[in-house]
Amino acid sequence: MRDGLVAQRSHSRKRLTFGCGVPFFLAGSHDFAVGGGDGSGMKIFGLAGWSGSGKTTLAIKLIPALVGCGVTVSTIKHAHHSFDIDHPGKDSYQHRQAGATEVMVTSGERWALMRELRGAAELSIEDLVARMSPVDLVLVEGFKREPHDKLEVFRAERNRLPLCRKDPRIVVIASDEPACAALADVALPRLDLNDVGVIADFIIAHCGLAPGLPKAPTKAAG
Repeated sequence: MRDGLVAQRSHSRKRLTFGCGVPFFLAGSHDFAVGGGDGSGMKIFGLAGWSGSGKTTLAIKLIPALVGCGVTVSTIKHAHHSFDIDHPGKDSYQHRQAGATEVMVTSGERWALMRELRGAAELSIEDLVARMSPVDLVLVEGFKREPHDKLEVFRAERNRLPLCRKDPRIVVIASDEPACAALADVALPRLDLNDVGVIADFIIAHCGLAPGLPKAPTKAAG
């Protein structure tokens, strides 16, 4: 097992090993999934942390690490109420201003669908994921009050209390100082924030994902 992982689970421990990662010993994980009635579903795992802790920085490093392990990944980012991806003067912006409920912008490279809530309640994680195409894992940045399992990004230098003290759905901590005094009494696995491979392995194991690693090409006989 690589350095930096502290597994502090005391019951129902099970050993999980993947070809892309390392063994982990975890208590019965309670990952959150949204899917159809056939029992299949997209696993949801969140990144939580104080503002400026580095959630986005970790996310953009984790995505290629997970994809490299054969895990298909989509993301959800919670933003401020006033965020906008459109621009005044653009045709799509004028469609929205004119009262369109949804506006789809599309090209040969990508498409985007914008929906105006117009006073309606903000959608929950379940509602949002239900509108996404199927993947193995939805990585969520923000939504710290939603009931999905999360990793807390913790930086000791910011001198803030860990969020895990008030959020029971935080299941692991990634810190630039895993052995710092602020985390000394936290009974959760602590990972090195700079070891993205170990963090990716933990997420794969915790969510019960079986990475679809590409097979090495075989040589033709003769």
